[in-house]
Amino acid sequence: MNLKILIADDHQMVSDGLAALIDAQSGMSVIGCATNGVDALAKAKQLRPDVVVMDVSMPEMNGIEATQEIHNRLPTIRIIMLSMHSSPEYIHRALQAGAMGYILKRSAGKEVVKAIEQVTAGKHFFSEAVAEIVVEQSLHRPAGVDAVSLLSARERQVLQLLAESHSIVRIAELLSLSPKTIETYRARIYEKLALRDLPQLVRFALKHGLTSLD
Repeated sequence: MNLKILIADDHQMVSDGLAALIDAQSGMSVIGCATNGVDALAKAKQLRPDVVVMDVSMPEMNGIEATQEIHNRLPTIRIIMLSMHSSPEYIHRALQAGAMGYILKRSAGKEVVKAIEQVTAGKHFFSEAVAEIVVEQSLHRPAGVDAVSLLSARERQVLQLLAESHSIVRIAELLSLSPKTIETYRARIYEKLALRDLPQLVRFALKHGLTSLD
């Protein structure tokens, strides 16, 4: 059986390096690369890979939102998150979205092949540092409501695009909605999260892994 792999990362050097490594393995082949979450979702539907190696931080739609969409629509596809971030917030949201693996970019060269083998066997795979955080979370899960869970999937996407400095008109174009609808989403986001201004919104997005500065 030849495993079909889709890579989603907005850094071409990372994608090229992972593709070369995976293609060198017997029984694995990279069938496509995506540069953002929207592209990853479209290519997952078109190419039907066995595994997606998904960067967490990408423009337009981040990897966690893309993972949620793919998991909901194509639940047989296994998804491995690839990230520079090992914060509990990122890991928790990735697992909630349906990811079966989470590896750090600094160790991806050593771990990505093993991660693919594990998730296609129906098992989870985590980098060592991530595994420690997952265990800690399971033992000491915080009480209370996760602020991100107050938002709908569309509101999270609008929040990300606002945090990335896109205008209302540009966001409307990207999401095929009217500017008035985007303004309504923006107002809901500010109200639900008790935010006063754009700098607060950007800080919230960064803290909760909805966008990044990389």
